Amino acid sequence: MKVSKRIKAIRKEVDFKKEYELDEAIQTLQKVSKVKFTESLDCAIKLGVDPRHADQMVRGTVLLPNGTGKVVRVLVIAKGVKAEEALAAGADFAGFEEYLEKIKNGWTDVDVIIATPDSMAELGKLGRILGPRGLMPNPKSGTVTMDVSKAVKESKGGKIEFRVDKAGIVHTSVGKLNFESNKLKENLIAFLTMIMKLKPSSAKGLYVKSLYLSSTMGPGLKLNKETISILK
Repeated sequence: MKVSKRIKAIRKEVDFKKEYELDEAIQTLQKVSKVKFTESLDCAIKLGVDPRHADQMVRGTVLLPNGTGKVVRVLVIAKGVKAEEALAAGADFAGFEEYLEKIKNGWTDVDVIIATPDSMAELGKLGRILGPRGLMPNPKSGTVTMDVSKAVKESKGGKIEFRVDKAGIVHTSVGKLNFESNKLKENLIAFLTMIMKLKPSSAKGLYVKSLYLSSTMGPGLKLNKETISILK
């Protein structure tokens, strides 16, 4: 198999057998990024949980202190005054019947949908469209709420949602590689802090089994967990 110049250059800079300290891993990924777009910094964490059991499902949200670096398009399904509040808070779209009809016809050109509790009876009927795209509002993630203004500002300001997959892995992005390295570190620490807070009481043995950082098109670097105090 032919190896590109970019991959060859990465292999010269990266030691794949090494366990990196957090700062070094971030700076290494920033250094070897040579693609023509701004990559994201991704984190994959293997947890010692069995997601088949409801009491070991790790799922939550966290507000990244330095944002995600992404433009987040927010739709709020609400009536009257609440729709007006959402637009005033920065929502890209807000309304009720007109947007239910658009979604019913296949429109899902948004990143987050927030809904008031009284709108969920109708919105819930569109689960077959929204569910597979991860767009269905959920009280646990704060996207079913009467405080639409707060929810919009958090979604625009860097709130991310995450959940463990069937293999026991949580994967998420914590910012863009063109952020200052210390800001990426702050975002990652905020995410890991929340992961630790959500440790199920029924989980036995080692909770955090392994932790990797990677960029969108870059290598995956294993982190030395012993050097990250929040994981101890």
